[in-house]
Amino acid sequence: MKKVILTFIAVAFIGIFSCDDDFTTNPRLNVEDLGTYFLDEANVETAIIGIYDLMQHNYSRDWHSAYFVKLLPGDDANAAGGNSGDQQQLQDIDDYADVSSSNASIASIWDLYYRTIALSNLVIENIKDSSLGNKDTALAEAKFMRAWCYFELTTMFGDVPLRLTVPQGAEDFGIAKSTRAEIYNQVESDLVDAIAHLADKSALADNFRVSKGTAEALMGKVLVFQEKYSDAIPFFQSVISNAAHDLEPNPSDVWSINNEFGIESLFELGFVSTTARDWGNIAWGGRNESNLHIQLMGPRGDGIFDLTGTGLINGWGFNLPTAKLATAFDDAGDTVRKRATLMTEAELIAAGGAVDPSAATGGSIWDYEGAIRIKYATKAEDTSEGGVRELNYSTNFRLFRYAEVLLLAAEAYNKAGQDSNARTELNKVRNRAGLADVSATLAGNDLFEAIVDEKYLELSFEGQRFWDLVRWGKTSTELAGTGYTTTNDVFPIPITEIDKNSELTVADQNPGY
Repeated sequence: MKKVILTFIAVAFIGIFSCDDDFTTNPRLNVEDLGTYFLDEANVETAIIGIYDLMQHNYSRDWHSAYFVKLLPGDDANAAGGNSGDQQQLQDIDDYADVSSSNASIASIWDLYYRTIALSNLVIENIKDSSLGNKDTALAEAKFMRAWCYFELTTMFGDVPLRLTVPQGAEDFGIAKSTRAEIYNQVESDLVDAIAHLADKSALADNFRVSKGTAEALMGKVLVFQEKYSDAIPFFQSVISNAAHDLEPNPSDVWSINNEFGIESLFELGFVSTTARDWGNIAWGGRNESNLHIQLMGPRGDGIFDLTGTGLINGWGFNLPTAKLATAFDDAGDTVRKRATLMTEAELIAAGGAVDPSAATGGSIWDYEGAIRIKYATKAEDTSEGGVRELNYSTNFRLFRYAEVLLLAAEAYNKAGQDSNARTELNKVRNRAGLADVSATLAGNDLFEAIVDEKYLELSFEGQRFWDLVRWGKTSTELAGTGYTTTNDVFPIPITEIDKNSELTVADQNPGY
């Protein structure tokens, strides 16, 4: 089976996802009793699939995807779109301007991460003391997903409420913020349990599931983000020494439809084009098994971008590369990986296409700096045959890759004073990109800067850049002149959370918002 994407229908417990008086006062109809639901292994499996489904929804929800929101503050891509006011909440994040606690895209990802956590908590609470045959694996997957969501939340929001149980009523919904250190402690605890019971990648029954290596890699990343470099190294070593994990031979192979859930993938969200979504049945704001977000990010049509000869299809114009990124590829002599990542205007024209700024609003293409994306591009091969193909992208989101593990390991080794090992892991990524080894004498901070540069190129358009700049203390330098201020190091807590959560007030809002 190419992919497995199922929708979790058994939402007898949907009320746990948010604070809503209705769920405590109105009876639920046509639902199963939770007292018996989790006594059945098949139901537990359905609930676990539901967690994956919620994660998929969070990273691809039309205008509010976590994928795009994480990416926007970085210096590898611009929001773009039809004009400066197109999806204003996204333009605000991109430009560090007027980002408010009512920003709809930020509120959406907060809500969906907590929905995913809530379902994970529900599974954990109801099966932790059971004798079900699939208990250990189900608990491991649920705890991994909870850990992933909390790591994302604390990275983007700082101190956040730590919900580990299911509210029994509206009066239980109120919970104060926990510190980032407390969030990290819980994430580590969940990952210890996940590592103990998740299967090796080579033994997974379904390719979309997280593996022991996925959890080990995430543990290493969490430790690096806390500057616990020596502690992180053993987790990276375990992943790197496992033959089930490796780099794809060529950078372009990573993003090919033929290499979904491939050897480089550690955590990947799958999508299909077989649901035949079109303008009559698309679920705006709802669940779509196709990756609608790819359509949003394709080079805009309307006569602006002629993509003849490229194999790409026109989209709606969001997420255009920065000139800074294109220049960084050229400065590094990085031609192979560049071709798998972006295409300059000159290269587009050479392929047979064209660019006509006069066809855009006001005669200029908003946020266009001379290049279009190839990574996560609107590729014809990723859509359904016939019909309205633009709403049926099957492009998977590769959320965590082996290449990132190698670069995190290089950083950990470097910071722990093991520069020879750092160069080894860094060179693996460089060699795959067609670049030579770094100098055998490169060490210390100079080596660290080489890792920083490599990560910019390798993980561009993957939502990592800004959050790395924050933890490295490089935002003020790298984002100078963009409107960035240190206020933007975290997003605002959504006002909806402050309004509903009795243990939060406006005084709990992140500084500057």
